[in-house]
Amino acid sequence: MLCKILLVVLFLALLAAASAFAGTRYRPGKKHNSGTEHNSETENSSETQNTSNAKSASGTGRSFRLTARKLTFCAIAIALGTVLSNVKLYSFPFGGSVTLLSMLFICLPGCWFGAGTGIITGVAYGILQLLIDPYVIHPAQLLVDYLLAFGAFGLSGLFTDRKNGLVKGYIAGVTGRWIFTTISGWIFFAEYAWEGWNPLPYSMVYNGIYIFAESVVTLLILAIPQVKEAFSRVRKLALE
Repeated sequence: MLCKILLVVLFLALLAAASAFAGTRYRPGKKHNSGTEHNSETENSSETQNTSNAKSASGTGRSFRLTARKLTFCAIAIALGTVLSNVKLYSFPFGGSVTLLSMLFICLPGCWFGAGTGIITGVAYGILQLLIDPYVIHPAQLLVDYLLAFGAFGLSGLFTDRKNGLVKGYIAGVTGRWIFTTISGWIFFAEYAWEGWNPLPYSMVYNGIYIFAESVVTLLILAIPQVKEAFSRVRKLALE
């Protein structure tokens, strides 16, 4: 029950913020007629320069500004990721589980809008996971497991606008999460290492099994033409 309440509150808060941004962004401006070609050329030059600056700042042709559309799609991604994280296809006896595409949906904002927006979305998702099901033994472990590990999903933005960018970005985001969870397991959960295993290889294998098992399932689903086409259409809608 608490999970559902927190999810609804976060989702509504983000949608409210998106509506506020939409109201300010799309407010009609004053129209005027200059009647001169010089003014038209100046405006076009200014617009071209602004577009160029936005592309230079993002590195991928994506502005870092959190617009109404971005906030809305990020809110939907967080909501779907949270719901699907509870849909477990398989739970391993030693811990960890394979969920239904939950990591993919948290990687999507980075793939669509760039690494900056993706990292913010991942951190927001991590905070929500912390509120829903906290497991904290040290402040540094909280930072690594909930902020850095989930924020690493934003690395998917490194492959924005690349060929097969969704697949490459997903692999990058998932690998980033695995690295941080491995560090956390090595430092904070060494006592749980399997008999005869050193903490570092134990953490690498333990976290790698459930993270990359889900990754394989996700990549197989993304290989289905109809699924690939569906995500492509959603991407176009997000970037309109």
